[in-house]
Amino acid sequence: MNNNNIGKYRWTIVALLFFSTTSNYLDRQVIGYLKPLFSRPISEGGLGWSSTDFATVTSCFTACYAGFTILSGWAIDKIGTKLGLAMSLIIWSVFGMANAFCGNAVLNHAIIRSLFGIGEAGNFPASIKTVAEWFPKRERALATGIFNSGSNIGAMLASILVPLIAYHTWFDGVIKGWQMAYILTGVIGFFWLIFWFKIYKSPLQHQKLSKEELDFINSDDAVINDTDIEIQKKGNWGQLLRYRQTWAFFVGKFLTDGVWFFLLFWLPDYMKKQFHMEGHAIMLPLFMVYGVAIIGSVTGGSLPLFFVNKGMDVYKARMTAMLLIAILPLSLLFTQNLGNIAIYGKNAYLFALLVICIASAAHQAWSTNLFTTVSDMFPKKVIGSVIGIGCLAGGIGGVMTQQLIGRLSDYFEKLNKVDMAYSIMFTLSALAYLSAWIIMKMLVPRYKPITDL
Repeated sequence: MNNNNIGKYRWTIVALLFFSTTSNYLDRQVIGYLKPLFSRPISEGGLGWSSTDFATVTSCFTACYAGFTILSGWAIDKIGTKLGLAMSLIIWSVFGMANAFCGNAVLNHAIIRSLFGIGEAGNFPASIKTVAEWFPKRERALATGIFNSGSNIGAMLASILVPLIAYHTWFDGVIKGWQMAYILTGVIGFFWLIFWFKIYKSPLQHQKLSKEELDFINSDDAVINDTDIEIQKKGNWGQLLRYRQTWAFFVGKFLTDGVWFFLLFWLPDYMKKQFHMEGHAIMLPLFMVYGVAIIGSVTGGSLPLFFVNKGMDVYKARMTAMLLIAILPLSLLFTQNLGNIAIYGKNAYLFALLVICIASAAHQAWSTNLFTTVSDMFPKKVIGSVIGIGCLAGGIGGVMTQQLIGRLSDYFEKLNKVDMAYSIMFTLSALAYLSAWIIMKMLVPRYKPITDL
């Protein structure tokens, strides 16, 4: 079938997923840019938080995000992607704005940020399931890479918008800058809902989808109708945990998601403590980091397709691409050497950012392919549930990572050696991906789709 003659409406659906993911990460990233501000004494306009306090708040978010991802995956398998993703966005937007009214207390922020995490938990299970419903296997990694790049766009927008809002006193006397940062970013997602409800329907129900494009979407699967969908046996978590494929995804998420949470929430703190940069000064450097990550997301999605076109089967192409990607974060081993101000002077931060850019691009490429392994091997009816299990694992890894960096940072700061905390974290991050790939390959040495659910 000639792809040029079948229609391209499925890419409109990816565009919707891209914008929901952009909103998701814009709201999520706000707190990372507020960390240096929150660490200031109350007398200087801050909240008087320690690094451990900040880690507590972000860990509560991560724990609830992870814990409810497994439930949201199950719920989305039940109620469908349209309603599931819409409900998720409403919840995360409302509680994202509610963070503006938490005052100084760490407990208040932790509770509201936890509820915010419950909402954010639905974005990826719904999006991955949508891609599985709208794309054949050969295009799923590319489609996932495109919508996943929204996470970087969201982080890039946050790197510009949050410092501009939070570090100004435009709203003093009525509301503080950091409060307005939460409110304005939270409002944005509601505009997306208008387009989502107007445009989205399932492929079988969509009037704008041609028969040729629908046949292409279902070209990897037996064609099914609405009645078949309703009577299909639903897999449960107990069943899913019997499969090595589930555990491979679990391990991949557990070992690597913490690296991304580290880069999202702690880079502004790293820039302040290592290079004495904060506020407007970190806008461009962090904009660069997340901008380069977009290249990784899209390129990572297209790399397996390149190998498939060379004659590899889908699983071998996917794992070959992931091996190449897993090697790139090893560059993080050199971050602190390259970022040594005593050697490289005021431009040292540029050398450190170079390897951080490589690692962030590699993570997004890795994440794109890791998500797609689920739709490669599991039937569509349980994809949301499997994604939920994996995201739970990633959340556990994320909580452990943030608790570690918070405590390391406070400990070494007392010794006036805060660079040691980041040296440890960059080393662990560098080794995470290759370790994950090796274990995944041991669990699933060759392609074996699940057919008995």
